[in-house]
Amino acid sequence: MEIKPIAHFRSPFSSKFGIPKQAGLVEELEGQIVFDPEFRNPDALRGIEGFDYLWLIWEFSANKHKANSPVVRPPVLGGNEKVGVFATRSPFRPNHIGLSSVRIDRIEWETNRGPVIHVKGADLMDGTPIYDIKPYVVYADCHPDARSGFVDERKWDRLEVLVSDEVKDKLNKQGLTDAKISVLKEVLAQDPRPHYQKNPDKVYGMPYEGLDIHFRVSHQTLEVL
Repeated sequence: MEIKPIAHFRSPFSSKFGIPKQAGLVEELEGQIVFDPEFRNPDALRGIEGFDYLWLIWEFSANKHKANSPVVRPPVLGGNEKVGVFATRSPFRPNHIGLSSVRIDRIEWETNRGPVIHVKGADLMDGTPIYDIKPYVVYADCHPDARSGFVDERKWDRLEVLVSDEVKDKLNKQGLTDAKISVLKEVLAQDPRPHYQKNPDKVYGMPYEGLDIHFRVSHQTLEVL
């Protein structure tokens, strides 16, 4: 079976560092689905405006090395415990295929890039190839009483995020609106650090909206520098 992208994703994140670990964790995080020229026919989207959510099937395109282990170390388990790769959502898989549910914000039907779907809550890097789009259907896809394995047993500890007035002013002057700063704080609250990094003196950097955001973490508090 040969597959090719139908679209590519546009995101505030130009690298995989800092991207939310799951779709929906940062509900207001904006992104765009931009179709490749061959698929810019509005007829292919006819009726999609009647749905609130979409499933995206995409590629972990930033993972270049081949997965060679049947087990992985999920961050939610602290990066210390191993579980089977097919019992996780790890990006290190035999086939680098991702699956995300995103919320439709609006659709631009006529642009110089063809129809563009604006979505919120995605966990995709900028430029990610998308191989298929399917509507989210509540009666078939929603299982509110389902068990979630080890995820049920481990609470994900959010960080407190501090942005001083001085830093906020600098971000505003660089074009980051208060709304986008709020989204950035939600992203950082998920703790984007590698699970093995706990040095309170280490300064981390991640790209967001074309800026290089520096921060450090100490005692569950993240300070944007």
